[in-house]
Amino acid sequence: MKQLTDCKGNVLPVFGEGRVTYCSIESGAAPQGSIWLLKVLMNNCPEPVAGQFYLLRSVKSGVLLGRPISIYMAKKCGNGVELQFLILRKGKGTQELCALEQNDKIELTGPLGNSFPLPEKNEKICIVGGGIGVAPVAGFASTLTEKSYDFFASFKSGSYGLEYIKPANLTITTDDGSVGVHGMLPAALTAQTLKDNGYTTLYACGPTPMLAYLQKICIEAGIKSYLSMENRMACGVGACLGCTITTTEGNKRCCKDGPVFKGEILQFEPPKFKPVFGSGRDSSTGSVPENFEPDLSVEVAGVKFANPVIAASGTFGYGSEYSSIFDVNALGGICSKGLTLNARTGNTGCRLVETPSGLINSIGLENPGIEHFIAHELPSMLKLKPVTIANLSGSSIETYVEGAKLLDSTSVPMIELNISCPNVKAGGMGFGMAPETAANVTKAVREVTKKPLMVKLTPNAPDLIGIAMAVREAGADALSLVNTFQAMSIDLNTGRPVFDNIRAGFSGPAVKPIALRMVYDVVQAMNKLPESERIPVVGLGGISSAQDAVEFLMAGAAAIQVGTATFANPNAMIQIVSGLRDYMKQKGFKSISEFRGIAQ
Repeated sequence: MKQLTDCKGNVLPVFGEGRVTYCSIESGAAPQGSIWLLKVLMNNCPEPVAGQFYLLRSVKSGVLLGRPISIYMAKKCGNGVELQFLILRKGKGTQELCALEQNDKIELTGPLGNSFPLPEKNEKICIVGGGIGVAPVAGFASTLTEKSYDFFASFKSGSYGLEYIKPANLTITTDDGSVGVHGMLPAALTAQTLKDNGYTTLYACGPTPMLAYLQKICIEAGIKSYLSMENRMACGVGACLGCTITTTEGNKRCCKDGPVFKGEILQFEPPKFKPVFGSGRDSSTGSVPENFEPDLSVEVAGVKFANPVIAASGTFGYGSEYSSIFDVNALGGICSKGLTLNARTGNTGCRLVETPSGLINSIGLENPGIEHFIAHELPSMLKLKPVTIANLSGSSIETYVEGAKLLDSTSVPMIELNISCPNVKAGGMGFGMAPETAANVTKAVREVTKKPLMVKLTPNAPDLIGIAMAVREAGADALSLVNTFQAMSIDLNTGRPVFDNIRAGFSGPAVKPIALRMVYDVVQAMNKLPESERIPVVGLGGISSAQDAVEFLMAGAAAIQVGTATFANPNAMIQIVSGLRDYMKQKGFKSISEFRGIAQ
């Protein structure tokens, strides 16, 4: 394949598939398993230059975007190039890359970005790598004449990525003193060090605070610097402008104008916010005691939950269905299937369509009716440890009221008033689309039951906050939001809508950012009221991980519900409870109230 170049002779990137030849833990890195070495053979591709990067994505990936990973080493191999990458195992994308096996296929876009400029004759070179930033500068150092440079490597613990370099002097610093100098980079490298050693040019890659420090001391020492920056990326070729950074010369694209920039033009701004920690963290040592145990319990409308994770209505049956798969007693609560006064057979035709990031459903509230539920399903639910929540729907105010009367005579701790189901032609979402109708049905149900009443809102309403306030004034004790989004699917063979009702409810990971924003907005509006007039908000919509749950809680949710994620991973809710506990331990949060709503 002939290399394509621009008018300046720079090699243009290509998109193609490579074959994994090696993927294993990089020795020396601490903690073990945090850094991986990935080798990929890519045929008929341009050879990269030190400092450039690729967007990497497993062919079997579940993530949308390739991850930008700098070249560590590259060498010709027959008609192709063997590319080596050091990868910090962190998020889902890098976890996938680290799980690749020999002969797996991987998608690559690259080589991308510019490179480190070669030093001129008689220059005294200082190269600095911090953490995973060691990879690109080590690759660059390997192209220079042996012992023509000094190398500083800074790590939190351990050391790695240094086998190809041959510096005149190598200095390693570690935060914990496990290797080399005990301390961070300033313990070994200062402006005075630069002057005393007669350095004329510095090349570096690493965490932003380290690069800001290096820019500062280079300016003080009066020497040139070239700093390799990073930012979140989408296209990698300069088209989307998602990775711009600020410089004295205006915005620059990290993927196209960089990632290597002259140090003096960069503008490092201090972080807008500091990391948050709980009261369980020792302020003097910055650590959390090993025996620290957080309290995950929450209270919603006077009802106590052991933890904030609730199985969402319609996705978990009546609790017993999943009991053989995992311990359902580990949950905070369980919402029943949507219940109506009389039994419903649900919708005809196709009921489910999977999408790349979610599920469209047209179940249509199939259920045995409230009397059957009270006689048969409710007793079993009440024997479980999670709080039982009866999800009440209807086709008219009268049927809502009669259903509420029946439930009021039982021991069910809470009613979730469903005025947001998009899959029924009568009632359901129709009541939740306007403040007046939503208030009317809420008021009518409130008058016939003393049970804590949580009203479930639709995201399809044009005035979500107005409806939230209306049902609050009508007697709601809590809100749950959001229910599914209206969607549709078309059969390519017939050219007709897949669902008999045409429209159906969309849920799953794709809706999470929108649902999160809606929860944030409603909590924000609620916080403007006197504290005595506020009601709690239970957040749901696309939650599938502990991180998702924490985001909703930080947005102000009193608890969270999980639905579609259980279909993909039956252990999702258990993992969320465990992950939430681990997060609170790490941060030292004694209770969820310590971080609930801190994003507001």
